Amino acid sequence: MPPFLTDERPDNALTLTVIRAGDWDAWLAEADARSWLERSGFTGKPGASTLVPAADGGVAVAVAVVPDADTLWDWAGLPAALPEGTWELVTPLDSAAATRMALGWTLGTYRFERYKKSPAKFATLLWPVVAERDAVTRAERAMHLVRDLITTPAGDMGPAELEQTARDLAAAHGATIDCIVGDDLLVANYPAVHAVGRASARPPRLIDLRWGDENAPKLTLVGKGVCFDTGGLNVKPAGGMKLMKKDMGGAVHVLGLAAMIMDAGLPVRLRVLVPAVENAIAGNAMYPLDVIPTRDGQTIEIGHTDAEGRVILSGALAEARSEDPALIIDIATLTGAARVALGTELPALFCNDDATAAGILAGGEAEADNLWRMPLWQDYRGHIEGKTADLTNSAETGFGGAITAALFLESFVDADIPWVHIDVMGWNSRTRPGRPEGGEAMGMRALFAYISEKFGG
Repeated sequence: MPPFLTDERPDNALTLTVIRAGDWDAWLAEADARSWLERSGFTGKPGASTLVPAADGGVAVAVAVVPDADTLWDWAGLPAALPEGTWELVTPLDSAAATRMALGWTLGTYRFERYKKSPAKFATLLWPVVAERDAVTRAERAMHLVRDLITTPAGDMGPAELEQTARDLAAAHGATIDCIVGDDLLVANYPAVHAVGRASARPPRLIDLRWGDENAPKLTLVGKGVCFDTGGLNVKPAGGMKLMKKDMGGAVHVLGLAAMIMDAGLPVRLRVLVPAVENAIAGNAMYPLDVIPTRDGQTIEIGHTDAEGRVILSGALAEARSEDPALIIDIATLTGAARVALGTELPALFCNDDATAAGILAGGEAEADNLWRMPLWQDYRGHIEGKTADLTNSAETGFGGAITAALFLESFVDADIPWVHIDVMGWNSRTRPGRPEGGEAMGMRALFAYISEKFGG
């Protein structure tokens, strides 16, 4: 059961009335509490709520106003705004709105409490009758999983712990999982993953999860799993290193998305590939201008050891394409350039197929989980050509870094396979209702909506 949603209606349940902003004036004209509302100065602004007192000094009803076209985030502030207790919605909502309300409500109660308990107190909502409970529970679990894993410090969330999370998901959903660890990566021909992670005391690994009917359309998810990024020998400054526990955000996004797909029983043959490493500093770390071989035979010149995410993704993408899936999606906390272009809250979407991109963007609009498409501008491809190798992982130009990184990844997929690359922040740098500062799932619900539509779930 998602937190702060209940089926148990107590005798002292409180009443919640919700008004659409466009209906406010008409509703107020007929409201029993009109005089009190007007004297109190409550104007019915979208996002506002107020308590109407009863004659005995208690609460007669809570009144909340939401936009005419609400999203789940318009409901997320209510659990903190209302007093503790169990609240019953008396306003009729259709199924879609009731589902948004329930999901927004439970996301509005999220706090990361592994190390420190939160003093926050929340109201509880009786399940709206027509809400799609399975959809709410599925999204809430995945969102909370992603948030928890990203926010967990790197000392407690290394490659082995990330592997264990994947194993737990596999066990819960009847999936199979294989992991290639340490020097076995060289034997299995994942030299780029090994090169990035070999300097850490915590061995690198390739996590490979499979689920679903072998005859169903193949969907492969790839996630960047850099559990901590020092920058390598091109070491990051302290400010740049502080949040690098979140550099495995792409990996946990694909694990969260996989959990949603498996929970929903979508008719796909799912494969999840996560190269999990630490980019550490030691005597065996990669050197600048080293040349690293890759799984498909291309070579990479290491122009900068802090551009390691694309290096480990090269092997996973090459393996992903080897099975000719119907769709490949990779998610990575890849570039600061994407954040400069779009800010921290809007993930960058790159895609080699217009129809796929349009479908994902539509899913983002429907789910209030928006992304923004950026171009795979082929005129910039010369920037990723290496001088002593096929490719360089660090274009010498200081411009268009998100695009050149995407072009680098595109070198490891086939043009006839629809491929999506999401460059995501994975972190809320400010607190908003339902979205506290800390780890965040961005674009995951949009992708699930698109996948459900595409594959007929």
